[in-house]
Amino acid sequence: MMKISCFLLLFIFPFSCIQAEDGSKLWLRYVPVSKEIAQSRSITVAAENPIAVRAQQELITFWRGQSIDLKLDKKLPYLKDGFKITGHSERIKVVANEPVGLLYAAYHLLKLQETDQQVSSLKVEEIPSFDIRMLNHWDNLDRTVERGYAGYSLWKWDELPGVISPRYEEYARANASIGINATVINNVNASPQILNTAYLAKLQGLATVFRRYGIKIYLSVNFSSPKILGGTSDSDPLNPEVILWWKNKVKEIYQVIPDFGGFLVKANSEGQPGPQDYGRTHAEGANMLAAILKPYQGFVMWRAFVYNPTTEDRAKQAYQEFVPLDGAFSDNVIIQIKNGPIDFQPREPFNPLFGALRKSNEMVEFQITQEYLGFSNHLVYLAPLFKETLASDTYADGAGSTVARLTDGTLRPARKTAIAAVANIGDNINWTGHHFAQANWYAYGRLAWNHQLSSEQIAEEWIAMTFSKDKSIIDAVKEIMMTSREAAVNYMMPLGLHHIFAFDHHYGPEPWGDQKGGRPDWMPLYYHQADTIGVGFDRTASGSNAISQYSPEVANIYGDIKLCHDQFLLWFHHVPWTYTMKSGRSLWDELCYKYDHGVMQVRDMQKTWDRLEGQVDQQRFVEVQSKLKIQAKDAVWWKDACLLYFQTFSRRPIPYDIERPVHELEDLKRIKLDMKHHN
Repeated sequence: MMKISCFLLLFIFPFSCIQAEDGSKLWLRYVPVSKEIAQSRSITVAAENPIAVRAQQELITFWRGQSIDLKLDKKLPYLKDGFKITGHSERIKVVANEPVGLLYAAYHLLKLQETDQQVSSLKVEEIPSFDIRMLNHWDNLDRTVERGYAGYSLWKWDELPGVISPRYEEYARANASIGINATVINNVNASPQILNTAYLAKLQGLATVFRRYGIKIYLSVNFSSPKILGGTSDSDPLNPEVILWWKNKVKEIYQVIPDFGGFLVKANSEGQPGPQDYGRTHAEGANMLAAILKPYQGFVMWRAFVYNPTTEDRAKQAYQEFVPLDGAFSDNVIIQIKNGPIDFQPREPFNPLFGALRKSNEMVEFQITQEYLGFSNHLVYLAPLFKETLASDTYADGAGSTVARLTDGTLRPARKTAIAAVANIGDNINWTGHHFAQANWYAYGRLAWNHQLSSEQIAEEWIAMTFSKDKSIIDAVKEIMMTSREAAVNYMMPLGLHHIFAFDHHYGPEPWGDQKGGRPDWMPLYYHQADTIGVGFDRTASGSNAISQYSPEVANIYGDIKLCHDQFLLWFHHVPWTYTMKSGRSLWDELCYKYDHGVMQVRDMQKTWDRLEGQVDQQRFVEVQSKLKIQAKDAVWWKDACLLYFQTFSRRPIPYDIERPVHELEDLKRIKLDMKHHN
């Protein structure tokens, strides 16, 4: 419909459509300087490195301020790939230990310029929070994207390596501008074919582009690759024939991509092959690959997202598999742990593996793509979610043992620290399918660089560089963004509810979970445990005892219904419908008010956005407005489905000052979305 409208508008208002803003520039909306400005100052670089020269070129093209000197100083290893900037109104000096540090400094200066910060007197020192700041793409070789909502994959495998799309460089530049320095370009449910010689040549084409922006390529690998590709008798990690195959393959990779980063492995989870197929441990599988990569300074990111059919609480399984192996992993293995113990839910308590692993390298894995948060239809700013996890105190080494400090090297020194997130990027013209989803890519990069930044500060930066520097517009848009995550939790799964979405595609509510043939731990009933007494999963000592995986300080809070935070109440407790909440309401009433509040919050977001008509470009205004309409309808769908369903157990009225349901439960149960073509 949007394409037809724009086509018609070309005849009525040709200029407005030609000048329309499609979002393709992301936050990199710099305007080249005039010849007069370019000639009035000098940008020098005391290095011949191509990345350093690129930093110089960015500043020559876009910097409107004073002269700048860029310099490398190898006597500053403490900076890692960060930088120092000092200067006054006449001249700025930039120093970095690594060439890419000069590029990051250039983007930092341009960010200051684009957000109207003062640059006449600068004293800046930036050292990244994490060494490896990684995006994980769940892209398949047929260009579909698992849990992708922004079109097909960026990587045009049929054209590579002969044709290099200009979007590859735009992608690399956008990542470098926020400090991302690593990318896993294929799905963790990996096809062995990615390791074929023909595909390695294609990867070389991508690596050549990414290298110019300081980005290393990593690969997800299928653990059965030796047998499938190499014809070995099996893929046992202790089989000398298998080890030799991996050695030869790794050597081949590094001959083609000398700065290759390493492997990401999903093993023995959701049907993926792994070392346990041969009676070996995760550590034995990871260490085999790590030993082969080590001479090349490569790393293995071994995912802790493992769960298999069992009578045990799914939330406990990763801990049970990995804690007994603590200390058995090589120093170039990093255990990649999802932020919560289930699966990227709108809200989860932090994963108990954080802190429990004392002798192993660990890294957080977030999800930028909105698998459980309304796909690219819902505006949900994820910085608050990321911050919530990073700031969570595990008490592993006493108070202040936050997930951030456990993974950034502060409390547990590591050879390399790392952080990862599942990308939301596709070949859509605006990259992410929703103009505001760009903010989540941006926010992840900024927090990977500096996890102490606030969600508000990141939002302000992004708005100023993406929409407007006008303070009233920034304030209005920031209000929408800062409300959005809590709104989504409220209209989807408040008070610790989780995993009550539609089967398979995960879009929309389905708390009744009536799919046939699915495993119990794929079904909503497993998680909400609703009955006539109450609702919620009992993970206390009288239930699954998942709280025992946390430190006593945390377990004492989560395990006590009176102390447990409302936001996690139904995650850890099966609570009576009549239970009196901290608000003074019954649990049932509180649940009703939460759902209703979520709907109202989205409507407020709509109103705030509508007031901005004429203050932001028309194309993006209309496109965001259209998405907010979908979100508002979906919020009502979620509210009605969940309240009407849970009401069959509570047998209590919905409070009369709350907006009445507009659907019938049986009608909602008949909704079956066809998502086959929604890659």
